[in-house]
Amino acid sequence: MSYIVEPVREDPRVARTREAVGRATLQVLAERGYAGFTVEAVADEARVARSTIYRHWPTRIALISDALDALNRQPRPDRDEVAGGARAKVEVLVTHLTEAFTDSLLSSCMPALVEAAEHEPEVAAFLHGYSATRRATLVRVLEAGIASGELPSHLDPELASVALAGAVAYYRTMTPEPLPTERAADLVTQVLGPP
Repeated sequence: MSYIVEPVREDPRVARTREAVGRATLQVLAERGYAGFTVEAVADEARVARSTIYRHWPTRIALISDALDALNRQPRPDRDEVAGGARAKVEVLVTHLTEAFTDSLLSSCMPALVEAAEHEPEVAAFLHGYSATRRATLVRVLEAGIASGELPSHLDPELASVALAGAVAYYRTMTPEPLPTERAADLVTQVLGPP
């Protein structure tokens, strides 16, 4: 006897509400910073009841975390086939990062979180964990490229990942313009060397 388990489908109304709340979360965070970020403001922006938000997200950090994860999906070239090998996979990740830091809503949230992390241990723990988890994908791709001989053996995957991601973050927070997406490949070449 075999049993076929149907995948659970989310009610379309619930999905629309989750998306509206996620977008409202990032909008409020971008506009007001973490100090001005309240569940009430998110509820007003999303046009939902506060009880709806509290039912699904017990804390402000849980709300922000879910919004960032839902609205900024990181590519997974370490698991998916990407033509061109390790360097192409690195470029996919760096290009995604430049796009995320160019998008006005997502990129506007990062300075708010960085500032809050200086004063709020809970925000610091979240931001450092969130960044480390996302950068770990880049580290794995670099490690695999070094192990396969596609990338130079002298590279330190951890340090190279910080140099790549850090340059994108630096452009967003310390210069008038974010790093243009079309310059992602140039950044990869500067850090990893020529192909």
